[in-house]
Amino acid sequence: MTAAYMGWAGLENGDLLRAAENNRFDVLVTGDQSLRYEQDLSARTLAIVVLSAIQLPILKKSIAKIVAAIDNAHPGSFQTVDCGTFTRKPTSPKD
Repeated sequence: MTAAYMGWAGLENGDLLRAAENNRFDVLVTGDQSLRYEQDLSARTLAIVVLSAIQLPILKKSIAKIVAAIDNAHPGSFQTVDCGTFTRKPTSPKD
């Protein structure tokens, strides 16, 4: 389920975490790597799993690692999953 699907697309970090907790989410999966430094997670009732990339072709290769992180998550925890990174292929100059 995405934030946009839930109608939370405009929510900022603290408000997004509160909305997820109020709707009884256990884990928030995000690509926002700065979230750890912007929020105090110690009193949170949900866990956060941060992905190093959010592009589907990259994520598909890391499904097992993502699922393991979600399975090992506990309230107030923060985990990062290294899925690789997105890089653009160099384009050749047009003649």
